[in-house]
Amino acid sequence: MTDRVFTVSQMRPIRDAMTVSRPANLGKEVPVTWFSMGAGTSITPEYYDCTTLYLTAEGSGEFILGEDGHSVTVTPDTLLLVPPKMLCGSKTASGLLYTEVILKKENVTMNSIIKSGQPTELKDLISYEEGSIANLDIVHADNMKFVLMAFDEGTGLTPHRAPGNAILTALEGKAIIGYEGKDYELTAGQSFRFDKNGLHSVTAQGKFKMSLLLVLE
Repeated sequence: MTDRVFTVSQMRPIRDAMTVSRPANLGKEVPVTWFSMGAGTSITPEYYDCTTLYLTAEGSGEFILGEDGHSVTVTPDTLLLVPPKMLCGSKTASGLLYTEVILKKENVTMNSIIKSGQPTELKDLISYEEGSIANLDIVHADNMKFVLMAFDEGTGLTPHRAPGNAILTALEGKAIIGYEGKDYELTAGQSFRFDKNGLHSVTAQGKFKMSLLLVLE
């Protein structure tokens, strides 16, 4: 992947009257897929035998959950956790982009602040701490981790390497991402991909919040 900074709409553009999916290819054991739904489209409810995460990127729509088919509304930068064997479908009147993360491992640990079937605004889950970098683990297993981070002004992560492929998404503010000797500006709504063992850093430009999806394989 040559363009490290991207949006989900660039990776999987919305097509009129169509639903389209594209694998993110972060790893085989943690399927991560980008979905785009055109205005007026829907996906029939189905279920997985494991926990699934849905991360809304752009647009708005509804997820249809459970045997009773109750609907919940999702908007950009919301997280929806769907437990094993719960029916889940989706529909949108105006268009919707989201990421699906299937957690195959049984030993998945969830943060208790996340409630199944209730969309949650990601950036509201974590607060800024004076002069500090705050971390909040949302879910982790042996082969993946999804984390939120809040950087106070003047803070950052020095260059380091991670043992897996990852996608970092800016939720609020702006930062400079250093990657293998080059600098990239990242603003809210944009994502950055780095490969396993890629040397990277984060320097907040003012206050900055981000999510990190790390696949360990």
